Amino acid sequence: MRGLSIWSFVAHGHVLVIPLAWLTAAILCGLLAYRLIFFIYQKIDKNPGDRTQLIFKECRSPLRFALPIYAIDIVTPAFHLSRGAAAPVSHLIGLLEIAAIAWLAIKLAFVFSETLIIHYKTAGKDDFKTRRIITQIRLLRRIVLVVISVLALGVTLMSFRWGRELGGSVLASAGIAGLAVGLAARPTIENLVAGFQLAITQPIRLEDVVIVENEWGWIEEITTTYVVVRIWDLRRLVLPLSYFISHPFQNWTRDSANLMGVVHIYTDYSAPVDAVRAELARVVKTLPNWDGRVCVLQVTQATDRALELRALVSAGDSGKLWDLRCAVREKLIAFIQKDYPHCLPRMRAEAAISSTEAFNGIERGRDALS
Repeated sequence: MRGLSIWSFVAHGHVLVIPLAWLTAAILCGLLAYRLIFFIYQKIDKNPGDRTQLIFKECRSPLRFALPIYAIDIVTPAFHLSRGAAAPVSHLIGLLEIAAIAWLAIKLAFVFSETLIIHYKTAGKDDFKTRRIITQIRLLRRIVLVVISVLALGVTLMSFRWGRELGGSVLASAGIAGLAVGLAARPTIENLVAGFQLAITQPIRLEDVVIVENEWGWIEEITTTYVVVRIWDLRRLVLPLSYFISHPFQNWTRDSANLMGVVHIYTDYSAPVDAVRAELARVVKTLPNWDGRVCVLQVTQATDRALELRALVSAGDSGKLWDLRCAVREKLIAFIQKDYPHCLPRMRAEAAISSTEAFNGIERGRDALS
C-alpha cells in the first residue's frame, strides 16, 4: 500500500508520500456522505418547496468541498508520515477545514435569512411590517457574513507562527501604525455601527419613499456600508449608511403610505369660492386615486391681483397623490374656464384724465367723422 502514491513533494526538507488508495478512499467516502445527506433530507422533507430548493442550491458546493476534506483528515494517520512531514500536512488540512467551515456557515446564514424572507413575503399581510422585518433580516445577514469572514481570517492567521507574532505586536504596540489603521477603518466601523442602528430603529426600509439631498425616490438597496436610493427619473443616489444616522431626511412612508397634497389655483376676486369648493368635492369622488380621507378648499392668500385657493387632498401613496394633484388642478381650471371665465386672474388699471382732455378728445373724434 505504501508503494502506491499520488503525491510526492518536498516541504521543510521532508519528502511527503501520500498513499493513493487511502486518499482515493477518503475522497470517495466524503462524496458518498455528501450524496447520502441530501438523499436522506429529500426523504425526510415531505413538502419540498422554495426552502428545499434554496438549501440544495446554496449548500451543495460547500458540503461537496468540506466532507472529503474531513474524510482525509480522519484517514491521515494511515499515511504513516514522519513527524516532520505530518506537521505541514496537518496544517494544510486544518486551513482547508477552516475555509470549509466558514464557507458553509456563510451559506447557512444566507439560507436561514432567505427562508425567513420567503416566509414573511408569503404569509405577511401587513406590508409595512413585512418590509421592516425583511430590512432587518438583510442588514443583520450582511453583518453576520462580515463577522464570519473576519473570524475565519483571524483563525487562519493565528494558525501561523508569524501570524501570532504579528497579531501580538499590533495589539501591544498601538503606535503610529495602529493609529493609521484605526483612522483608515473608521468609516467602515461607523457604517457597521450605523447598520446595527438602522436594523434596530428602522428609520428607513426597503421601498420607503424618501426625500434625501433634495431628491425624491425609493430605498432600493441597503447593504453593509451604503444605501442605494432610486430617484424618480431612474438615477441612483448612493449614500453611506452613516448618512441616515447623522443627517436629516424625509421619509414619506415611515408608518403609513397615506399622504396629503396641495393644489394651488389663482382666481379673480369675483370668483365664487363656494362653487369651486363644491366642484372640488364632486371631482375627487370621480378620481380613483383619492382615498376618501381629506378634501378641503380654502382661500389661503389675497394679493393685489388675485385670490389664492388651496385645495388639500389625500391619496394612498406618493405616486397616486401626484396623479391626483395633477387631475384636480386640471379639472378645477377647466371648471373655472367653462362656467366662470370672467373669474380668471386679470390685470386691472384705471386711467384718470381731466375734463378738458376729454372734451378735446371728443371734438377730435367728431372732426374725424365729419
